[in-house]
Amino acid sequence: MIDKFNNIFYLIIFLVHFAGVGVYAYQTIADTKRFMKKFGIDKSSAIMIRLAGAFMLAVFLMSIYVGFIRPGGLNATWAFFNLVFLNNLCVFLCNFYSIKINKTGVNKKTGMEPIYSPLAFTIMSGILCYGLANKIYV
Repeated sequence: MIDKFNNIFYLIIFLVHFAGVGVYAYQTIADTKRFMKKFGIDKSSAIMIRLAGAFMLAVFLMSIYVGFIRPGGLNATWAFFNLVFLNNLCVFLCNFYSIKINKTGVNKKTGMEPIYSPLAFTIMSGILCYGLANKIYV
């Protein structure tokens, strides 16, 4: 199992990254009301929050398949890992712009989590793209 990820470090990064995505998918799809309350979001946005959660759920499910079920393992999965990296980067940049520059939707409950979380995901997915390059770019 560890060899599939080159070493324990990349396995842990993989697990932490995609478990985090899974947690956000759960919060936005199944625990939507509490998620909205946490960030001071109006209930009229529930459908769009669940839409974003559905994208996260798809990434989470694909990570389970790629990491643990797929017969070829991580070999030739560059498209998945690169898409995850770009998705994380775009969420980070959009959230940074929204909170720090444009301020649309910012309220007293808006903290830094919408910036720090996708930044951490971007760093972790970048580490995975680099550290698993010998497998994913085969």
